[in-house]
Amino acid sequence: MGKTWLLKEFAKINYGNIAYFNFDEHPEYKQFFESTKDVDRILQNLMIASGEVIKQDNPEDTLIVFDEIQECSNAMNTLKYFYENTPHYHVACAGSLLGIALSKPVSFPVGKVDFLEITPMTFTEFLMANGDGNFADYMKNTDRIEPIPEAFFNPLYEKLKMYFVTGGMPESVRSWAQDRDVELMQQVLSNILGAYERDFAKHPDPKDFPKISLIWKSIPSQLARENKKFIYKVVKEGARAREYEDALQWLCDANLTYKIYRSTAPGLPISAYDDLSAFKLYMADVGLLRRLSLLAPSAFGEGNRLFVEFKGALSENYVLQALQNQFEAMPRYWAIDNPRYEVDFLIQRENDILPVEVKSESNVESRSLKKYKEKYGDKVKLRVRFSLNNLRIDDELLNIPLFMADHTDRLIRMALEQVR
Repeated sequence: MGKTWLLKEFAKINYGNIAYFNFDEHPEYKQFFESTKDVDRILQNLMIASGEVIKQDNPEDTLIVFDEIQECSNAMNTLKYFYENTPHYHVACAGSLLGIALSKPVSFPVGKVDFLEITPMTFTEFLMANGDGNFADYMKNTDRIEPIPEAFFNPLYEKLKMYFVTGGMPESVRSWAQDRDVELMQQVLSNILGAYERDFAKHPDPKDFPKISLIWKSIPSQLARENKKFIYKVVKEGARAREYEDALQWLCDANLTYKIYRSTAPGLPISAYDDLSAFKLYMADVGLLRRLSLLAPSAFGEGNRLFVEFKGALSENYVLQALQNQFEAMPRYWAIDNPRYEVDFLIQRENDILPVEVKSESNVESRSLKKYKEKYGDKVKLRVRFSLNNLRIDDELLNIPLFMADHTDRLIRMALEQVR
């Protein structure tokens, strides 16, 4: 359940009817797009073949859905003619953006198609799906930097642990929210991981498939290290960057992983200071990372274990997911050696570069944040720390409870107003 479910639910709420065509499930539909660009003729053939109905006396009441459209490049090209010649038809398409890029359509309807990228559900969306909209509303309406009352803090802390277990994949969330079935949720995540691995063999150059698979399976080991910088020899003994960089880029282009470059200095734009030889690799969803890491859901009941396991990798992955949804530029990280200091993330917020540290335990001493402040002085308007401690600001250090990561941008704005 994901893009397809969302489109069907959207049609159920906003239309009287849906005409659904899946090019992967029914490859025979592709032939109707090969010999003509006549929209009415194409739709007539599709309706006859599928039994779907589009009422000609009220076409605006039907949402036409082309699913797995990357499997039919001619259908993508035809969207231009839907737009120009038959605007009374309402068309929505779902598919892999990577697959669309690799399908090499003869021509693409530039300017005729609006894209909407679907990412895993946030913790806020998890709360709403789980029937806990009151907690989501409370965080949304927080308008001061002050401690969260225990009546909200403690339940949110527990629910965040469950989010670390389910992650944000819609079907996984549904299996918990509707059925409270942990085994089903585990199987759902396993099925998603299996589907991704089958995709590894489907889209890229065949020679890259084993490399992609090795990189993917190495991510938990990469993140379990104290220094999470990506190391190719963890993928395979003797592996070299030039042999694996195409495979790694495929995972990033597919939006299955996030590559976070090391930054050499807090300058603008943040991308201008990337050290391209040093980066960390995270997964697109914390629940998938937990499942790939074979960390059992029983860790939910073991105090802070979900937050501290793998050197806090689950917490970092979760925070990164929240940050990349709120800021245009992908976060970076900052580190120096001898002695070692590392700030987990740098974010570009408007014209400010702000350091961010993720703490998974009650000990929140921020040596690296202190060092960063010493080194860059007045350039650092605010330092941000995520932890299991309550919301507060000490001088220019903002402590955000992990469960409020979705509200980082708004909390930073309030904190900056307070420290001026």
